[in-house]
Amino acid sequence: MFVMFSMNKSHLWLVTTMSLDKYRIFSKVVEVGSLTKAGELLSLTQSAISHAISSLELEFGLSLLIRNRSGIRLTNNGEHLIPHIREILRVNEQLNQEIAAIKGIEAGMVKIGTFSSISIQWLPQIMKKFQNLHPQIDLKLLDGNYYEIEEWIASGAADFGFVNLPSVEGFGVIPLHQDRMMCVLSSEHPLCHQQAIRLEQVKAEPFIMPVAGCDTDINRIFTANKLKPNIKFELEDDHAIIAMVQSNLGISILPEMILSQLPGNVITRPLEGEYYRSIGIAAASFKTVSPAAKKLMAFIEEWFAQSVGRIPQ
Repeated sequence: MFVMFSMNKSHLWLVTTMSLDKYRIFSKVVEVGSLTKAGELLSLTQSAISHAISSLELEFGLSLLIRNRSGIRLTNNGEHLIPHIREILRVNEQLNQEIAAIKGIEAGMVKIGTFSSISIQWLPQIMKKFQNLHPQIDLKLLDGNYYEIEEWIASGAADFGFVNLPSVEGFGVIPLHQDRMMCVLSSEHPLCHQQAIRLEQVKAEPFIMPVAGCDTDINRIFTANKLKPNIKFELEDDHAIIAMVQSNLGISILPEMILSQLPGNVITRPLEGEYYRSIGIAAASFKTVSPAAKKLMAFIEEWFAQSVGRIPQ
């Protein structure tokens, strides 16, 4: 197959199937940060991966990767070119999906950015039902924090992703659900006897904070009330935060959807004032998203309306 792709208005590039293969290999190596890991994922030997990268560098007349004992990283040239290469791959995938759609075939790959609570609570059901209806559409999950997902959407590494609203300006966004923020504390904690917890009380307690990239909702709550928490620990994993709370090392605030299966000595209480995080899906542009991604986004929106309920306006 030949794909015509314009990097800018003055240059039109002719991309062959052989070039696309090299681009896929290069993109995968950059994504996983390892020639060996990329080879395993693509079912290629490390020698074949190295040859493809060397061939691409020779074709461009530029070095693209720096290889050392700690792994690989992009050269400045590689940093400049990887967004264009990913765009070529995205356009090629979209072209193949459009051709398949014209022929009445539902096929393609959809890459979805997601964070852990979505992956645990909702995605298994969504993916199972969607793939039963559309078995030829492959789904790939990219798991990260709020910031990483937005970067993947912007760079084209993800076709769309679940995001914490408000998201990056310019993204196409579909709001899905409001998830109540809850105070999490040990059953030995004096505040556990209250029906609701005031933020002034939270401020006075040792606080276990999610790390940057996961702390957006909590920071928004404290900033809106001009309060500063007494941060004792900072952790990325929700289960680690709950374990700290279980040992009565502090209290925390977490979204309700991840608190369905707690140890017996960990309890939750609502915050006075009712605070939520807003969850949606976002794409760089709804106009350019692939047919398979459009179908999946529509399915997710319908699934939320029927299974989860309220969609905020």
